[in-house]
Amino acid sequence: MWIISRKTLSDFWKNYKDAEQALRAWYQEAEAASWKNPSDIKKLYRNASILKNSRVVFNIAGNKYRLVVKINYDYFMVYIRFIGTHEQYDKIDANTI
Repeated sequence: MWIISRKTLSDFWKNYKDAEQALRAWYQEAEAASWKNPSDIKKLYRNASILKNSRVVFNIAGNKYRLVVKINYDYFMVYIRFIGTHEQYDKIDANTI
């Protein structure tokens, strides 16, 4: 998968150091993946939440953080839409962000 943009993740882990390892691991796994549909994601990430509008929510660092992405399965592109704490996540609409 082609992930846009890694900088969003690195900016986040500069402020939340305990997220760095988990985000790096997620990035490497996602980059190596060839997800064709949501069920492909669920095979690797059983706790991922599949939302409408091609959004997926991943639990990061033992569910301490939430990562919201939008996926274009036809073009194998993953757009990072949000990364934050649960408190920050509760203030957004993951279906539209």
